[in-house]
Amino acid sequence: MRPHDSSLPFILHSPSFILLFLLAIFPRPVPAGEHELKLRMQKKIYHAAAGETLRYRIYVPRNYDPRDKYPLILFLHGIDGRGQDNEAQLKHPEVLRLISDGVQVRYPCFLVAPQCPKDEKWVDVPWGSPTPHPTPAEPTAALRRVMELLDSLDKQFSTDPARHYVTGITMGAFAAVECCLRRPEYWAAAFPVCGGGDDSRAADLAKIPMWFFHGERDTAVPVQRARSMIAALKAANGSARYSEYSGLVNVWQQAYNDSELPGWLFSQQRKP
Repeated sequence: MRPHDSSLPFILHSPSFILLFLLAIFPRPVPAGEHELKLRMQKKIYHAAAGETLRYRIYVPRNYDPRDKYPLILFLHGIDGRGQDNEAQLKHPEVLRLISDGVQVRYPCFLVAPQCPKDEKWVDVPWGSPTPHPTPAEPTAALRRVMELLDSLDKQFSTDPARHYVTGITMGAFAAVECCLRRPEYWAAAFPVCGGGDDSRAADLAKIPMWFFHGERDTAVPVQRARSMIAALKAANGSARYSEYSGLVNVWQQAYNDSELPGWLFSQQRKP
């Protein structure tokens, strides 16, 4: 006969055993990986008023209810995301953290990522120049289509007009600032990554909270562009925040994974 093990009842009732038993039955969900997050972004084509098209990806909140109002984030990619495949605009997928389960459970929102055609630009400005540039009189055709797309989505879905947000990297960061200049009444906040803007128009942006991110050693977009934009915004009594990363070039991973970003972003609401 097998000897009686007097420690068995203790083991069966110990917190460690119970925890292991529960994890075996109800394993913790594995966080969604990059590939799965990309698959959450539906592929669409917008047909513009002038007969042109704009490819875009969109995330619709998982439990979307048209009776509620949802924030909308516009993401504008950099120069290397251009094309017609409706894929390359997510070449740098760090922004998809905003549709991860951890963020969406607290802040359900739309994420829209259009793709600029190969031979076009979101903004036609010298973003590699260390000195500021004036805002062009008219938006590029690509950026005009983006604004048309936003109007269309606001009609199609129950988006919150007080919580429209815009972000972008490099070329898209400059476009994010230009979007705010062209429609200051539309945006509740902007968070450009590795970009700048028209410093002379800072007063027109003063009512829009902005958080700039930049790498100290960026050679494609000189760090002076962000520094001077922040200085101009503060001089105009704007709500400006700045994160500069010493010794780094491309900092979108650091920016979109900043632990304070979701809380800061979704607390911003456009005032009438």
